[in-house]
Amino acid sequence: MPAIRRYIIEDKIPVPPFNEPASLLTIGTIPLKLHHEEILASAFKHQGVELKGVFEDVSQMRSIQGESIIYRDNLWFDREFFGAFMEAAKRSGQACRAAFRADDVAYKTYVVPLAHDLKKTVTRDGTEVYMLDLWYFPNGYTPDIQPVIIASDAHEIGFYSVPDFMTMKRGNLTHYAPMRSVMSIESWVHVYFASIIFYNFARAGRLDKQIERSFFTNLRLLWRAVLEQRQILSASGAVTIGEGCSIHPSAIITGPASIGNNCSIGAGAIIDNCTIGDNVNIDAGCMLYQSTVANNCFLPFRAALYLTAVMENVIIAQNTCLQMCVIGRNSFVGAGNTFTDFNLVAQKPIRATNRRGELEDVGQIVLGSAVGHNCRIGSGMVVFPGRMIESDTVLVASPQRRVISRSVTYEESDHHFIPGGEVHQRFYPRPGELVEKSEDSW
Repeated sequence: MPAIRRYIIEDKIPVPPFNEPASLLTIGTIPLKLHHEEILASAFKHQGVELKGVFEDVSQMRSIQGESIIYRDNLWFDREFFGAFMEAAKRSGQACRAAFRADDVAYKTYVVPLAHDLKKTVTRDGTEVYMLDLWYFPNGYTPDIQPVIIASDAHEIGFYSVPDFMTMKRGNLTHYAPMRSVMSIESWVHVYFASIIFYNFARAGRLDKQIERSFFTNLRLLWRAVLEQRQILSASGAVTIGEGCSIHPSAIITGPASIGNNCSIGAGAIIDNCTIGDNVNIDAGCMLYQSTVANNCFLPFRAALYLTAVMENVIIAQNTCLQMCVIGRNSFVGAGNTFTDFNLVAQKPIRATNRRGELEDVGQIVLGSAVGHNCRIGSGMVVFPGRMIESDTVLVASPQRRVISRSVTYEESDHHFIPGGEVHQRFYPRPGELVEKSEDSW
């Protein structure tokens, strides 16, 4: 059987505040580009995958030949979504394009806001759908392409109950955990949704469904818990721990959770439904809830993450609290910082910036902020919801800069104005701003 041909449509538009295209951003614990490689290698492990071309525009698809898969490289999808699409597409025997219904609650809530690559259309039977940049051609390009609608099959999960004034009398704060996930990464908010809601929440949702449907899943989890003398969600059936890890006996880890290789977790640390990469140090008293932490990060004592995505090589210093945030790689967030997630006065959905620089409603009552790559954030600051701190920015607390009430650009970085600040280098310029880079910023 010949290997399936793979074609990639490059999306070169940078995602603020990182100043990098989506394919280079970390979703979960690995960059999106590597995530695609893993998904396709697993899906076609018996057939094989051969990269045949990289396109700049959709129109170049007309040149493809043979059995082929084509996707835009800013499109994140999980194994369940891709598997469902490929199964339906191959079964049809026709050229297919992935789509989802416009009224699918999970996709409508998380994928549509801030997204401009999505194309809304109406199928022959009158169903409104959004078309995704993911195609399958069994015998080369043909203009006759049928949509394959993939349902999220999401179910509602409450993550905390609060007074009515915080939810605008809409009830408890909830998220929709999809069984199959896809996301066009065009904003830092999409990085957050993909890494937290469509990753950790979705994993928890799938485990819940397995427990509901399968007696053997219940029995397996219970048996492991009995053998290990742990609660069910703390036993190895729900918690995966890699090799070479050092975990203090008083640390509390509840699943579903995944911890990579060579990690250190200190006394009294609490880790609940998190995804932790390799070589991560989490010191005593840290609290991580439904968060993702990529490789080589360090959290000193009493750092707190709540529904937050942290990319590689990041330090989150002691007593800092990050709520519903995204932190870019090679960044430092100093001690005692608080990233807030709620508008105190105007109880209305938070707005965030799309990649065209426009503010849009994201449909969320609570949402944190984004810090770019190679940033240095000093101690004792408060950051308002929905703000961005651009890559390569340094912020030093002062009477004038204690509360970050608006987004901060590189030009406003404090390293331009403090003695010795010239040693801080710029590694992530905006398109067209050529800056010579050295090997490392650390």
